[in-house]
Amino acid sequence: MDIRDIRALITEDMRAVDHTIRQQLHSHVVLIDQLAAYIINSGGKRLRPALVVLAARACDYRGNKHIDAAAIIEFIHTATLLHDDVVDDSELRRGRQTAHVIWGNEASVLVGDFLYSRSFQMMVDIDSMRVMKILADTTNTIAEGEVMQLLNCHDPDTTEERYMDVIYCKTAKLFEAAAQLGAVLAGRPEPEERALAGYGRRLGIAFQLIDDMLDYSASNEELGKNIGDDLAEGKPTLPLIYAIRHGNAEEVAVIREVIARGGRESIEVVTKTIESTGALAYTANLAKREAALALEALDLLPASPYKEALVGLAEFSVSRTY
Repeated sequence: MDIRDIRALITEDMRAVDHTIRQQLHSHVVLIDQLAAYIINSGGKRLRPALVVLAARACDYRGNKHIDAAAIIEFIHTATLLHDDVVDDSELRRGRQTAHVIWGNEASVLVGDFLYSRSFQMMVDIDSMRVMKILADTTNTIAEGEVMQLLNCHDPDTTEERYMDVIYCKTAKLFEAAAQLGAVLAGRPEPEERALAGYGRRLGIAFQLIDDMLDYSASNEELGKNIGDDLAEGKPTLPLIYAIRHGNAEEVAVIREVIARGGRESIEVVTKTIESTGALAYTANLAKREAALALEALDLLPASPYKEALVGLAEFSVSRTY
């Protein structure tokens, strides 16, 4: 299945998710309505809520709590975006101005907090301690990942291991929770729950690896943000880490200096080094390995169109150009 087939398969469920999102965004505070709606409706891929829906359906779930769970996952993700853009001082997100550019840092942070708190209200309504624990642990892990990334910023000695820890906490943990929730809601046996959690974790790692690769290989229009944003923010992502390991002394000195101070002044030199050292190919191959491990994790699930869609999602994660 390609991404269009996947979306077509879950059209009705995703309409219900979008309806729930709009309902739960409502607040008597006008600014919350405006800012939250702006970021939620800004054209995101909705992969994380789609993952909840697909996992639940692949486990033959017949209820409707997966709709609320999918909306919660999207709210948590959106809250992290609002906070990330403030911390990183990003100007573009999904091809549009970021919320903090329009409304200011204070409003963006506080509306992010609103989305977190609304998520926990909705968790209570699902009335499952197991769901609550998964999502509470996930939210805490994401926060730890944000701090870990902050510590890595402007540090050219960041290792691949430290980088992988960050992308697991910041990105893959939410994918892991999204897939795991489908099995939990369906009451599936623990091996299937672990398998789906593993699938989500590997999928999330692959997705972030490709994101970090695209920061040096896509166009602004394709990516929906400024190329080289990670470099400008002094973030030592895997392409940079690999290039430092394999570049010549002059190239390595430039990359280390740019990471330490941030900025785009040397982006052409850095990009050329990343290409010549094979850093993009290395990152892409690592992403493909993670996607393959994600597919292996699906072996426990019975055959169904939803399982095929999960396969397609893993393939999309490493073949996309945006």
